[in-house]
Amino acid sequence: MDYKLMAKEILEHIGGAENIANMTHCATRLRLTLKDSSKANDEKVKNIDGVINVVNKAGQYQLLIGTEVPKLYDEFESLVKGTGNLEPNDNNDSSESVISKIFSSVSAIFAPLLPALAGSGILRGLLILCVQLGWISEDSGTYTIIYATSMSVFYFLPVLLAFTSARRFGASPYLSALIGAALIHPDFIGLLGNAGNGATTEFFGIPVVLMNYNSTVVPIILSIWAFSYLYKFLDKKVPENLKLVVIPLISLAIMVPLTVIIIGPIGVYSGELVANGVNWLIERSSILTGILVGGGWSVLVSLGIHWAVNPIMINNISTYGFDYIVPFTFACNFAVMGTTIGVYLKAKNSQLRSFAMTGFITIALSAIIEATLFGLLVKNKKLFLAQIIGGAAGGAYLGLMQVVANSFVFGSVITLPAFFGDNSTNFIQAIIGLLIAMMVSMILAYIFTNREEKLA
Repeated sequence: MDYKLMAKEILEHIGGAENIANMTHCATRLRLTLKDSSKANDEKVKNIDGVINVVNKAGQYQLLIGTEVPKLYDEFESLVKGTGNLEPNDNNDSSESVISKIFSSVSAIFAPLLPALAGSGILRGLLILCVQLGWISEDSGTYTIIYATSMSVFYFLPVLLAFTSARRFGASPYLSALIGAALIHPDFIGLLGNAGNGATTEFFGIPVVLMNYNSTVVPIILSIWAFSYLYKFLDKKVPENLKLVVIPLISLAIMVPLTVIIIGPIGVYSGELVANGVNWLIERSSILTGILVGGGWSVLVSLGIHWAVNPIMINNISTYGFDYIVPFTFACNFAVMGTTIGVYLKAKNSQLRSFAMTGFITIALSAIIEATLFGLLVKNKKLFLAQIIGGAAGGAYLGLMQVVANSFVFGSVITLPAFFGDNSTNFIQAIIGLLIAMMVSMILAYIFTNREEKLA
């Protein structure tokens, strides 16, 4: 695939570089904020080789590309930056709605970390399995090394998120990472003593409510968002020959105390409030939650707004060590796989059968459902309904049995180790729930599919 040519063709059909207010990408989509969306020719963009679908939702012009989207983004970014019409890291563009900015920011901040989160999650699940099988002792050096490897991404989330947040908000990534690192320095954590969150100290006489910031999500994002304004102000006001020393000095001297005194506690408590609210809902009505999330997740994905929920799951994993929502997203993905099986078994058209089987393999190995979602389900409402019902049925069972995931991963066959844990029945119940999702959607898809149906 010639991604440079692809980027040029996309630019040509969306009004050129001068029509782009902002851009980012997630795991499968190139996400653009256009100044004038009427200048984009959806049909011509869809016909570009490599573009699976186009979605214009939540203030974003989204191009579904697949897992190779980072390669396209690199070429696209170089073309747009070369025109001088765009500063991709400047998030102050007034043409974006507040909702669009939130979705864009969440996507841009978390997308670069997905491979690290997924790989670490699978490694942790496999380690748990090896311990349960007696292959690795928890007292061994092997266990400690693998455990540290699998959990480091969560422990150092403030540093990693600081870096990606800085790229989104337009601050220095390295100073931002240093701010995040200061929050988890052993001496700072040592101030907590045995009291934990809520312990107090003082900073030049100002009382400080201490928090343990390792594995936290919200505080550092808020901190770097605030820092971006300070950084841009200093970058404009400080003379060029003093920037090397003055900007880092002022940035660190202001932002670290400001974070631990004000921003950090607000971030911790607000993050816990949201997570506790979601978990409370699950505990009070886990079946209903499973139905809504398991059945509705594909709808969120089709609109490109599922990214807003991912931070909650990541926060639960990093804070509590488990999450209830991840299994429901698995139910959705397995329901999509079930739908492709039903279509494959019923349809006669070789092109449709080939597309369905390709979709099944792709989801089973990579958890990417967008190609099947837009290429098959969105175009056939009955099949979409079959998938939704299957996902809801599987989600209801997972909710009923209180199934949890012990790591943040996307639902596929190779990420099933996320369900291994101290509760040996958790994995079994997860498999049952996912089989329910797959079988229900497969049967309904088989019923709804016309034997003479063709790939639209």
